[in-house]
Amino acid sequence: MDNPKIEKVNTQIANTKAKISEYQTKLRNLERQKIDIENDQFITLIRSEKISDAELAALMQSLRYKASAEPAEAPASAQEKIRQEELSDAKTEN
Repeated sequence: MDNPKIEKVNTQIANTKAKISEYQTKLRNLERQKIDIENDQFITLIRSEKISDAELAALMQSLRYKASAEPAEAPASAQEKIRQEELSDAKTEN
């Protein structure tokens, strides 16, 4: 009771699952590469500012404290944030 249509669909399912697995692996590798590049950028930035280890630790601690002390706000798009900053700047100029 072998149905060639079912066999064809089963083959397509297997091929699709294999491709999905391949793309998931590729995606994980690309995400790791992105993180590595971002980390390199941060390291380059810190080194270019010639910040000591103690200063960097103090800066990170103050940023963590500030982030935990601020109330959570609804996420805004980058354009909305820029617009809000421009409006705020315009008000302070007047």
